[in-house]
Amino acid sequence: MMPAIPGQTAVLFDLDGTLTDPFVGISRSMQHALATLGYPSPEAASLRSYIGPPLQVTFPKLLASDDRALNDEALRLYRQRYADVGKLENVLIDGIVDALEILAGQGHYLCVATSKLETYSVEIVEHFGLSRFFRAVHGSGLDGRNADKGELIGHIIETERLDPANTIMIGDRLHDVVGAARHGIRAIGVLWGFGDREELDNAGAAAIAERPSALPELVSGQLSDTTAPA
Repeated sequence: MMPAIPGQTAVLFDLDGTLTDPFVGISRSMQHALATLGYPSPEAASLRSYIGPPLQVTFPKLLASDDRALNDEALRLYRQRYADVGKLENVLIDGIVDALEILAGQGHYLCVATSKLETYSVEIVEHFGLSRFFRAVHGSGLDGRNADKGELIGHIIETERLDPANTIMIGDRLHDVVGAARHGIRAIGVLWGFGDREELDNAGAAAIAERPSALPELVSGQLSDTTAPA
């Protein structure tokens, strides 16, 4: 993987809820972890709002406990199932490939920025044939490193030598927007994932995309505004 060329515009993409719909795999893996621990297994629909934030944040809420050992065991059980089958209980967002083709063709440096484990993320990107679009895939480590979106984006800026003024973050949850803002990066929220317009607007999204086909124009507009002389 080669870092961005100096001055090259960059577009960072969240993975879950932005490039793919992982609901089945994630919800079933959460249910598996809770049931194995002897907790009630929630209906899948009630788990939608938990998808997006790091699992290190999610399980203490689902278990209503700050017991570190308990939450670590839930995370282990989740990963056990997710690694076996959950990661591929997943579908591409309709229209996202066309948007990626346009953005890559415009010469942007495309990079995946996800709180999901990096090993899973690379496998998922390769499984869906998206590797040809992305110059790099960045996710979290087993120890929780870079699970926080702001920390992750900071790592990407340094590693890929990105200019925040020439970078846009695209994601479906407030964590994408807030994490980007910590580094002076504008964010485009998307409505086909797990967040809604109110969440994204309140977080400070610079623009909202209702469908993938809107992304190229929105990215061009945001980068033009960002890079325009004062």
